[in-house]
Amino acid sequence: MDKIKLDILGLSSSQSQSGSFALVLGEENGNRRLPIIIGMFEAQAIAIEIEKVVPNRPMTHDLFKSFAGAFNYSVEEILISDLKEGVFFSKIICSDGIRQVEIDARPSDAIAIGIRFDVPIYTYETILSEAGIVLNEFNDEDEEDDDEDAEGDEVESSYVKKESVVSASEDSIKNYSTDQLKSMLDDAIQKEDYEKAARIRDELNNRN
Repeated sequence: MDKIKLDILGLSSSQSQSGSFALVLGEENGNRRLPIIIGMFEAQAIAIEIEKVVPNRPMTHDLFKSFAGAFNYSVEEILISDLKEGVFFSKIICSDGIRQVEIDARPSDAIAIGIRFDVPIYTYETILSEAGIVLNEFNDEDEEDDDEDAEGDEVESSYVKKESVVSASEDSIKNYSTDQLKSMLDDAIQKEDYEKAARIRDELNNRN
């Protein structure tokens, strides 16, 4: 099964779930995004390594790296391997140079470890097709119109901006029709609210 490489695009705090964050992964050389909801500790562990902040004492994921190194194991890649009932599964692919071992892990932990080993992150097309969010790029005409409207201001987003068709509270998402949810999904994507987009995506997938 062909694998697709993913890049870490950023972390955004959840507006509906205190202490939760949306980890946004992007398809390399593509326009699909894969948002995954993670906890505060895992988000902190990822952010610290991305920003190259050195903590006073080793964090859990740093300990994993030191432990693996002590036994001559290295991480080769991180694989988001499955999606079941809205829950992502992943594997840490390790090797001692002779044999390869796959370790089951939550995606947040796997990615926090993977960036410490500077290894690529992959997933399968089936997962990205099911859970990925597609972003529509500007066409040339739209880009020219937006430049005129900006009147010299810098254009902050490279994606299509549309008016919100439906507004809804976070707790009533199941009360909306499929068409309304699709409009809400478009609006969330345009605002780069990937945490909300992920929940709408999951609700739409549950209805299929």
